[in-house]
Amino acid sequence: MTRTLKIEGMMCAHCEARVKKALEALDCVAGASVSHETGTALVTLSSAAEDAVLTAAVEQQGYHVTGIE
Repeated sequence: MTRTLKIEGMMCAHCEARVKKALEALDCVAGASVSHETGTALVTLSSAAEDAVLTAAVEQQGYHVTGIE
């Protein structure tokens, strides 16, 4: 299962790396592909995950999640 997070505040590759590391640290995430250019993170889940868990991981890094598809 995959989810696409829309994220505001990422400006560079360093931002992408911070978000990717935070998401991939979650047990429910198998992998993440993050782009500051599109303002998205494509997250591949290894198990079910609440949107709030994904949102919290990103927002703890200082970015804002505006939606999850």
